[in-house]
Amino acid sequence: MKGMDRRSFLKSSFAAGGAVAGAQGALSRASFLKTATLICLVLFLGACEKATKEMPLITGIAEVNGAKLYYEQMGDGHPMILIHGFSLNTRMWDDQFENFAKYYKVVRYDVRGFGKSSIPEEPYSHSKDLSSLMEFLAIDKAYIIGLSMGGGIAIDFTVEYPEKVDALIPVDMTLSGYQLSEEFNQRWNKYRLIVRNEGASNAIQEWLDDPLFAPALKNSPVGKKLKDIVSSYSGFHWLNPDPQIQMDPPAIERLSEIRVPTLIVLGELDTPDFHLIADTLVSKIEGAKMIVIPSGGHMINMEKPAEFNKIVLDFLATI
Repeated sequence: MKGMDRRSFLKSSFAAGGAVAGAQGALSRASFLKTATLICLVLFLGACEKATKEMPLITGIAEVNGAKLYYEQMGDGHPMILIHGFSLNTRMWDDQFENFAKYYKVVRYDVRGFGKSSIPEEPYSHSKDLSSLMEFLAIDKAYIIGLSMGGGIAIDFTVEYPEKVDALIPVDMTLSGYQLSEEFNQRWNKYRLIVRNEGASNAIQEWLDDPLFAPALKNSPVGKKLKDIVSSYSGFHWLNPDPQIQMDPPAIERLSEIRVPTLIVLGELDTPDFHLIADTLVSKIEGAKMIVIPSGGHMINMEKPAEFNKIVLDFLATI
């Protein structure tokens, strides 16, 4: 078991066995073996739990490409990188971070312009930022997982830096070059107008009422956490021109170039645009698989963490 102090475990087990042996005369052989087995099992599970709790959390700021990117790292094993969605930050992965770190070296970071990372002040590329972050952390290749905006970044990155990706898992993702529906664009423009006329806090409250978040908000604990995360967003991208350099040609025209194992994860209750994007990915990425999680929406990793985690871990176990 990774991270366990096997020597300490065995020493404790023998000590416990000796204590039980002292009482063996009063027990039948079957009872003795049963009791000893239970004690060893308890000690083993306790050691596993202790090992998990003792996994060190590494936090830092990577100064790359003129930006300061906040990141967190935990665990050992093959690297895995988690990319958050728009108006969110690393905390949206709380139900995955430590869980996945039992098996992988997990990195989550705040994308430029969000969370504890610096806001854009010059032309930049999310893909280049991620590539530079990996170099900063001495990571050559990784499993890349992203939700919504983060899923779009993950797809772009896989197209632009295929040598750095071992598996791609976009979740309720955006897709560069995909024309969003007029209804979606009308909602988006409304938030931009509100932030200019009424301030960021009012725009964020309206944004939280968007259909994207409706399923998550029906779950009180999830809704409370989601509101807390989104409320910390600065509103920068609604107030300012974003100097992000868009990939040209966009990913939608280059999906056939993706050759790594790909799993698309989608919440059943997500809005139509994201279902259409998922269908596009499945049809154009060779060998791509898709799993739709029932009764879940756009924030599927927060809404259905147990199901989501199992799907991801089961998929990666096949690679």
